[in-house]
Amino acid sequence: MNNLKNIRWKQRFQNFEKSFMLLEKFIAIENPDEITRAGGIQFFEMTFELAWKTLKDYLENEKYVTKTPRETIKIAFQVGLISDGHEWMDGLDDRNITVHTYDEDTANAVESRIREKYHPLLKKLYDKLKKAC
Repeated sequence: MNNLKNIRWKQRFQNFEKSFMLLEKFIAIENPDEITRAGGIQFFEMTFELAWKTLKDYLENEKYVTKTPRETIKIAFQVGLISDGHEWMDGLDDRNITVHTYDEDTANAVESRIREKYHPLLKKLYDKLKKAC
């Protein structure tokens, strides 16, 4: 059973990696138009979702039990898998906002936070898990 959990987090990581690479392409665009911004925000939503699910699978492989995104982030922070736990929680909140609302001012504000806060957090996680694979 443990071997299956080890395989599961690595499979989930592959999906996270694909999504993260798309987010990286968006980050490289300096002045996105409205359509590109909307796509970039969608990449963030998808990448963040896969990030916490990858963390959950990784933690389960390490014998931790989590059920929700908040619980997963909290445990990942406690065991040192991620740093900046409050920023991860902020990212979860922004992901929830963007999934349910589209407003130009909100989109601009979230895009800025994606570039300045969340992309670096996701990059740290990506780099750490890439080494663990």
